[in-house]
This record gives sequence, C-alpha cells and structure tokens, in this order.
Amino acid sequence: MIRQTQGAGFKLAATAIIWGFATGMLGICIPLVSMTDSGVILPLAVIIGASFTTTVVWLSFNRVSRNTVELSNNVESLKEQEATLETIDNNEKEKFDDQNRIKLLEPRDNS
Repeated sequence: MIRQTQGAGFKLAATAIIWGFATGMLGICIPLVSMTDSGVILPLAVIIGASFTTTVVWLSFNRVSRNTVELSNNVESLKEQEATLETIDNNEKEKFDDQNRIKLLEPRDNS
C-alpha cells in the first residue's frame, strides 16, 4: 500500500511538471500564433505532446511497480531456498561427523 502511494506521488509530481511546462509553452504560443499565422497547429502540438507524455508516465510507473513486487517475491523465495539448503547442509555435516566418530571408536586389528 505504501509503494502505491509513493508511486502516485511521483506520478502526480511528474504530471504537474509536464503540464506546468505545457502551460508555459501555450503562453509562448499566443504571440507566435499571431506573428506566424500558423493557427492552432502549435498549441495543438503542445497539448498532444503533454498528453502523450503524461500517459507514458502513468503507464510506465504501473509497470515498474508490478516489476518491483515480482522482484521482492523472488527475493523472498530465494531467501527461503537458502535457509532450506543451509539446514540440509548442517544435517549432512552432522551425519558425516557422527560416521567419523563411529569409525574412530571401532576397534582396529593390529595384526
């Protein structure tokens, strides 16, 4: 839940920056449109660019958050596997040590 809130914060911050610059560009477009007689092409390009960029930001953060969850699940799985392997290794060492002790305690023929 915390990760989703942080992701939304980044999304909102990026969106605010994008549209802040877009508003500034639209302000610059007002005199340019009257000087160049380009009509609505420049303001339309600014709005389409800002919309596209906002969409990319929101979609990419969703993909990143899903990948983060998958990676954390993989890390947890690897930790569990490591613990299991350590337990097996310790058991095998104990068996080996017991077998060596038994061999040392067995009487030897000195013939």
